[in-house]
Amino acid sequence: MKMLNRRTFAALGGAALFPRAAHAETYDLSTLPPGAIPHRVTAVPADYKGRKALKVELTEASRNGQPGVDFGDTDTFVMVPASFRNGTIEVDLLGRLRADAPPEMRAFAGLAYRIAPDGKKFESAYVRPLNGLKLKPPPPRDKRAVQYFAYPDWPFDRLRQSYPDGRYEVGANIAGDEWIALRLDVEHDKVRIAVNGEERLVVSEPKAKPVAGAVGLWVDIGTEAYFANLHITPR
Repeated sequence: MKMLNRRTFAALGGAALFPRAAHAETYDLSTLPPGAIPHRVTAVPADYKGRKALKVELTEASRNGQPGVDFGDTDTFVMVPASFRNGTIEVDLLGRLRADAPPEMRAFAGLAYRIAPDGKKFESAYVRPLNGLKLKPPPPRDKRAVQYFAYPDWPFDRLRQSYPDGRYEVGANIAGDEWIALRLDVEHDKVRIAVNGEERLVVSEPKAKPVAGAVGLWVDIGTEAYFANLHITPR
């Protein structure tokens, strides 16, 4: 399995790595999709809780790196070839904690989209399953199960500080170590995020320009994530 760090990815030229197809694509994720590249993560086929999936985790170098640089709402994902600007992205995912996860981690897993050719800009929506309402977390964690962010300028903590009304995160009836259906409906200036068929968050002020790019299976520190049934439908 080939993995790229930031320097190698930039040197190769991201655009050359990804054929630009603007039609719908479906991947069962029983294997790594053709042309997909793990970017500071590992990705291996796995069978988990009745599904064939990709198991995705941070590399050891990323886990042992610097917060805010190597992990923590950064560029840690499997990049899947696409020319996605607007449309829908759907995936089944499961997040659970690694045995060595710090205690404050929440099994972060989700989707990145509009990933720039050099991997240095993208938007993302992810879930924190261990903040899910099924687990009855205390406030304010009960309102922090679904998160939007835009890399590199708008990680979750800056959004939370700048917009304390919570417009970029929300609660959801989920839990760790269970399969979750995540769907993004992306327009130029709006992102609708649905969890298990229920719309949970509408982002009406995205923090990045709407440019076409790749799609990513995104994870963060402390997470052992599984992904299955990826559907990318540009429009």
